Amino acid sequence: MKATNMYLTLGTEVIYDDASFQLNKLDKVGVVGVNGAGKTTLFKVILKQLELDYGSINIGKGRIGFLPQEVKFDNPNLTVWDYLLEARPIQKINLRLEEIYTQLSSANEEEQNKLLKEMASLQEELELLDCYNAENALLQIIEEMKIDDTLLYSKVGELSGGQKSKVAFAGILYGKPDLLLLDEPTNHLDVSTKDFIVSYLKNYKGTILVISHDIDFLNKIINKVMHINKINHKIKIYDGNYTSFKKKLLEESKLKELRITQQEKEIKRLEDFVFKAKQASRTNHNLKRMGQDREVKLEKKKAELERRDKEYKKVSMNIEPNREGSKVPLKIEDLTFRYEGKNNLYQKLSFYLSQGERFLVVGENGVGKSTLLKLIMGQLKPIKGEISFGTKTDIAYYAQELELLDENKSIFENVQSEYFTDLKIRNILGNFLFFDKQVFKKIKILSPGEKARVSLCKLLLQKANFLILDEPTNHLDPDTQAVIGENFKEYTGTILLVSHNPSFVEQIGITRMLILPEGKIVDYSKELLEYYYLVNNLEK
Repeated sequence: MKATNMYLTLGTEVIYDDASFQLNKLDKVGVVGVNGAGKTTLFKVILKQLELDYGSINIGKGRIGFLPQEVKFDNPNLTVWDYLLEARPIQKINLRLEEIYTQLSSANEEEQNKLLKEMASLQEELELLDCYNAENALLQIIEEMKIDDTLLYSKVGELSGGQKSKVAFAGILYGKPDLLLLDEPTNHLDVSTKDFIVSYLKNYKGTILVISHDIDFLNKIINKVMHINKINHKIKIYDGNYTSFKKKLLEESKLKELRITQQEKEIKRLEDFVFKAKQASRTNHNLKRMGQDREVKLEKKKAELERRDKEYKKVSMNIEPNREGSKVPLKIEDLTFRYEGKNNLYQKLSFYLSQGERFLVVGENGVGKSTLLKLIMGQLKPIKGEISFGTKTDIAYYAQELELLDENKSIFENVQSEYFTDLKIRNILGNFLFFDKQVFKKIKILSPGEKARVSLCKLLLQKANFLILDEPTNHLDPDTQAVIGENFKEYTGTILLVSHNPSFVEQIGITRMLILPEGKIVDYSKELLEYYYLVNNLEK
């Protein structure tokens, strides 16, 4: 893949300015840069969803596989099996070949030549798709990703967030593209699936470009980093993994600061000389000439002066409840639930939460973690059992797929709260990096990361004493994850959490765990969680 002199603007904002890069066929590349640098935009350019103003990007004739941040299926009634089969267009190609055989018998010589040429191209594509071994390859992916028969014959529109990610990823891998574009691929995935994907991608015989805030994931698979610089709008390729890149970037930053300091000293020296020359007597012709000469040099040095990297603002938040909660904010007794036509997810599940507790729900994709939170929130009704709250329990819910946001309303409209004036809300939105007119943007045009920040802001403004959080770190960069982790650690209310992010779980101070599908409740320890992963073949 080769990009040459790319120039692109979106509105009044410059995204790329004379940006170039070159990658080799088997490179596995982490695409990094601050928010708004143009990472996802690059994928859109490669997919021909956006056109460059100037320059070119050449990816060759290979097939592209794309996994977006937000997985959506065109046909929600398709079964998982049928969806996966369509990932390699073998059936479609065979149907076209049958049509060609039929057409050949009545075609004239010119038409026959065209049909035979198309036939040769289709047969070549079938070879590339490894049509004779395709079903075995698909079955292996299904087995390795633990897609059981129940999931396999479910409709894609019925899947949980984690199951959607798993199935979409399985389809991408089975599709056998030459170029993989992965945008936050580990969001929603349990560690078992992530472990298989890491192994698969390490040995993948094609080019991979991956945008991810999961540093551990990047370090395991990439051999290069593509840094998109939001300051100068250029693109630079670094050899090595993400940790190696950060060290090199720090070294470059230190050297740049030394250069700028030296340049500033030289400029100050020239400015002082020019000033003295201008103050000199008119008869001091030598000094005047030297001053004019130095002034020319001064202007040149000023033009060459490098710009310091901009210090980008980080999310800041302080989440506190409006009042102290009940001693027992939540009680679940003999809960039984299943989806229509499916097996029970839980049977006679009982537990309670104490005020101030941090309670983690653990399990693989599809065992009912998000479903349990939806039952607690009243979005689903149990078949049997009771869910009750303390009289002073105020709930705020963070949904995994960010579906609680009204897509047709603005950021500001989505977070309005009885506890804050409009001016205060504007100030708080600034803490979540939404400034000035940005607060009036519609939710539907935001990136997943921006939507996640709006959801967090909405959570804060509710001032609840009981937080129900479903994968709150998805779509967020490591710095933001650290900020919210520290806040949740200091939060005085109660937290019920679903998360596949071990470092975040450790940071906020979990007290107990509910392990699904067993329904077992145990005291939390890092070692115990790691042991659970191990015995369930969920090693990180």
